[in-house]
Amino acid sequence: MDVRRLALALLAALLVSAGAVFMFLKYSGYGKGQETKKIVAAARKMAPGSVLVREDLNTIDWPQNLPLTGTIADPDTLMKDQRVVLYPLEPGEPILEPYLALPGSGMGLVTKIPTGMRAVSVRSNEVVGVAGFLYPGSHVDVLATFRPEGSAQSVTQTILQNVEVITAGQKSQPDPTGKPETVNVVTLLLNPEDAEKVILATLQSSIQFVLRNGADTQTPIMRAVSTEELMGGNPSKKSTEVAQQQVGPVRRHPRIVKKEAETVKVPASYTVEIINGKDKSQAKF
Repeated sequence: MDVRRLALALLAALLVSAGAVFMFLKYSGYGKGQETKKIVAAARKMAPGSVLVREDLNTIDWPQNLPLTGTIADPDTLMKDQRVVLYPLEPGEPILEPYLALPGSGMGLVTKIPTGMRAVSVRSNEVVGVAGFLYPGSHVDVLATFRPEGSAQSVTQTILQNVEVITAGQKSQPDPTGKPETVNVVTLLLNPEDAEKVILATLQSSIQFVLRNGADTQTPIMRAVSTEELMGGNPSKKSTEVAQQQVGPVRRHPRIVKKEAETVKVPASYTVEIINGKDKSQAKF
């Protein structure tokens, strides 16, 4: 009788244990009935500073009972803005919002700067001079207007030509609809020497941009234009020379000077008549 009671007790214990395990598996999410959701994960290894592209993204199944803050459900939402990775990511690792730079933060600008180049943001007094049609990828000429030291006249000098705009305002991508937008700050892609020229010009003059065709790669030699020329006078040599000193060498249109052919002077010659008997001859010296 005691053996039967012991066996029943053991059987009851087994049933209770099995029920407990079943309930644990059911509510913990394990087993065939596990509920999951799709979240965005890294498709490859990514380093900080990488700009996300569609090939970098994948989706994985994530248990719903394991909460994870900052998950992203749709990869396409990351393609609307240039999102930059702030921390290293491994393949299959969930991509969370805290791992990425905020949209429009400009973090993606770093990846647009080639080796040996610089990005310089410039505030223009008259960016609206091109009616807001400056957008990332535009090409411009940079003009500086200032009054040279010791001169009563202002001059305008083209200091840079065919410069690429990499951001306009806070945007690093052009509007897909082509809608113009007035901005007061643009970021230019320059080599270190040209970056120095722009910084100097912003301190000593007002800057204005001239929009140009992106396919136009010609860079004609330009010279400074003075107020006197606007009034129909001749360019002031003094103003131009001072302008050269303040914004660097002024590139002028080549001037062709025609030289008159030099007259070659032929020394005077002498004729001597030689008489040898009946024969006569002449010799020139």
